[in-house]
Amino acid sequence: MAKRLATFNWQAASLLLGVLVVWLVTTEAGWVEAFILPGPVSVVRAFVGDFGLLMRHSMYTLREAFVGLFFSLAAAFIITVLMDRFLYWRRALYPVLVLSQAVPYIAIAPLLVLWLGHGMAPRVVLVGLTCFFPLTVGLYDGVRNIPREYTDELQVMGGGYFAGLRQVKLPLAMPSFFSGMKIATAYAIVGAVIAGWVGGTTGLGVYMTRVRRTFEFDKMFSVILLIVIISLVLMYGVKLLEKRMIRDVV
Repeated sequence: MAKRLATFNWQAASLLLGVLVVWLVTTEAGWVEAFILPGPVSVVRAFVGDFGLLMRHSMYTLREAFVGLFFSLAAAFIITVLMDRFLYWRRALYPVLVLSQAVPYIAIAPLLVLWLGHGMAPRVVLVGLTCFFPLTVGLYDGVRNIPREYTDELQVMGGGYFAGLRQVKLPLAMPSFFSGMKIATAYAIVGAVIAGWVGGTTGLGVYMTRVRRTFEFDKMFSVILLIVIISLVLMYGVKLLEKRMIRDVV
């Protein structure tokens, strides 16, 4: 318990508390109109009042996020193997991978709906595209930055490429991979919410669109609060998984 208190980030907590106090004072004093910035009390009240509805929408959003993250992870692994093993694919794919970050994925969301319909498919694809870059770069950089002597020793002992990948490269690439995984996890939730803005009947993005049309901005902020909570919980879960896997490797 004492160790946890010692590692608690008091600086970040005090900053967040200060922001919350300023937000509370400015809204309760009437210095900022509620239709511009609802107060924290009204946001919490909206969160509690619509809690059941928010949970139903969030379950759908989480399902989209996890499915998109899974397919993105599978694609990242395949692309990493191709770039790591073949010089042609390394030179061909890596520049395209970097250039892909210049594409605003929210701009192609309406096209995905046009091509794939208004179901879950376009949202999953958008989440996958959003998560693909940090996952691939994290995994690829981890695999490529392993000292050559590790793989050379395995080859001398008669191990092939995939044996080296499984026994040496992937285990040693875990720290770099999980750095990208933490970013991708947060991106997955945000991507799933944004995907709901362009269509659909269920999800946090759909809920935000509906309450925006009725100018219920306190409910919009309650969704933001829920997204932050979900993202923090998932990132903490990834951090625990990282510690467990790296400990097992070591």
